[in-house]
Amino acid sequence: MESISVSKFKATCLAVLEEVARQKTRIIITKRGKPIAEVIPYEPEVEQIALKDTITFMGDLVSPIADEEWEALK
Repeated sequence: MESISVSKFKATCLAVLEEVARQKTRIIITKRGKPIAEVIPYEPEVEQIALKDTITFMGDLVSPIADEEWEALK
C-alpha cells in the first residue's frame, strides 16, 4: 500500500484522488512518518432487495391466534 506525506497530499490532492479512483488502490497519508488517514476508492452500496409484495396478511394481527387454547384468557 502506497503512502505519502500530508504536505505532498495537500499539494497534489486532486491528482491523488483521481489515481485512487482510477487504479482502485488505497493510499495512506502520513504526518512525520505516522499514519493519520487512509484514502480508499468509493464503492457503491449493493442494492437492497425489495421485500414489497412478499408478505400476505391473513386475518387479525392483534388478536391471539388461538384464544381458546390460552389458559390465561379463560
